[in-house]
Amino acid sequence: MDQEKLNLLQNMMNLNDWKSGDMDRRGFLRATGKFAALSLGLTLAGTLQGPRVIGAEPFFETYPFSLGVASGDPLPDGVVLWTRLAPDPLNGGGMPSYDVPVRWEVATDKAFSNVVRHGVEFARHQLAHSVHVEVDGLHPNQVYYYQFKVGNETSPVGRTKTLPAFGSQVASMSFAFASCQNWQVGYYTAYKHMAKEDLDLVFHLGDYIYEGGISATAVRPHNSDEIMTLEDYRNRHSLYRSDENLQAAHAAFPWMVTMDDHEVENNFAGLIPEKGQPVEPFIQRRAAAYQAYYEHMPLRRSSLPHGASMQLYRRLSFGNLIDFHVLDTRQYRDDQANGDGRKAPSTESKDPNRSLTGADQERWILDGLGNSKAKWNVLAQQVFFAHRDFKSGLGEEFSMDAWDGYPANRERILNFIKEKGISNFVVLTGDVHQSWANEIKADFQDPSSANIGVEFVGTSISSGGDGADSNNAAPSILAENSHIKFFNNQRGYVRCTVTPDNWTADYRVVPYVSRPDAPIATRATFVVESGKQELQKTYDALVTA
Repeated sequence: MDQEKLNLLQNMMNLNDWKSGDMDRRGFLRATGKFAALSLGLTLAGTLQGPRVIGAEPFFETYPFSLGVASGDPLPDGVVLWTRLAPDPLNGGGMPSYDVPVRWEVATDKAFSNVVRHGVEFARHQLAHSVHVEVDGLHPNQVYYYQFKVGNETSPVGRTKTLPAFGSQVASMSFAFASCQNWQVGYYTAYKHMAKEDLDLVFHLGDYIYEGGISATAVRPHNSDEIMTLEDYRNRHSLYRSDENLQAAHAAFPWMVTMDDHEVENNFAGLIPEKGQPVEPFIQRRAAAYQAYYEHMPLRRSSLPHGASMQLYRRLSFGNLIDFHVLDTRQYRDDQANGDGRKAPSTESKDPNRSLTGADQERWILDGLGNSKAKWNVLAQQVFFAHRDFKSGLGEEFSMDAWDGYPANRERILNFIKEKGISNFVVLTGDVHQSWANEIKADFQDPSSANIGVEFVGTSISSGGDGADSNNAAPSILAENSHIKFFNNQRGYVRCTVTPDNWTADYRVVPYVSRPDAPIATRATFVVESGKQELQKTYDALVTA
């Protein structure tokens, strides 16, 4: 081992602690895992700087744009455009082992009679022949259309939209957020309806794919055993991307994406795998998962993975109306306390040094909240933020995978909001395959304490199967947690319409996902008035329908 790597390892773990027995197994795994991740030989950035082999535009026997088109990470003057050449998408893509030039163009109209930007970008062999075009020079708050061409083939037309100018006066914004789309348990009918909405943006909050093998009870089976390698992850993303409803929603709006756990492995925590497997193989698996995720998402070069690390937390400002702080609550977290699952709080879970976000991201969150000039401040993130006690009566039981398992990290954020007098604080959440609406208390141990924000928890697109309007556990959870104002156990997404005065959230649900073409309806609507941090239910389908 050379001196540079030895110094790196020593900086990440106190060797005296290890020799004296004061470092536990988790600490050792975390330290050596970081070392393995940083030492990983294949980093995309280094690989892509090498010589490029370029071939002529190939002739395609089957359609190369089989995975559709997408846009994302919008700015006032630009947006990322995405596609991937994949004539044989479920078997590695079916492309030659060289880079292929792809033409792209952006127009103000769907007929492309007024093309305003165009160029050539390479479909990189090292990135599964995906294409990421960072378009600039566009006008703020304007709809554009885009398409790609290679050889004699033309992609579907996508529609996107730039953001309003930084700090500009904005009268309203509409967006949707979604998560958790397990291919095996249901159809993506919710996306069919989402694609017909009038939206400025879509947020995907994690679990875009699922890593598991083929289920014997699958509505539509996975295409392999549990995925481990880069090729496995690429083929699984291709399977999910083949869904026509998902493609339609991507083609209709720009997306902001972030991942949770299933894009890699269920409930992994930082560099700690779920079930105590050896660290180094997991690091390689995470690197493969991150690369495949980047290859299939409309992300900027700033999110290009470096081995098993990937920059996903970032900000988006919608004029002076909303600052969105998009989080990564998986990559930097400490291991779940008490062996994960639902457990009573413990000395371990309450340890003030434990973090869900990691120290750097926590400082970034507080800096963003403290410096924001927007009317509304939003954390777009993965796991349940509000206190949720699953145990009725005496005692408490919390999910160790959610913010309840890292209460000190949450408390530091809430204390900052109280100290700085930040109003109109909103949290958007995925993960739990159910819809919830929560008021965020200044002190969750004191139900009479003031509200300092609200949380909208969106259900899944398909995970969990058909579901029902409620379940047996819901009444007791609602009774135990007075700040939780709503529960529903159907599939769908949340549509939000925001003005300087009001935030309106519509819980859009479908009655089934086990077969295609379900209708959609608004199950409930909540309104938050600016400055009040209080949920007002203005529509309930069970009451007013």
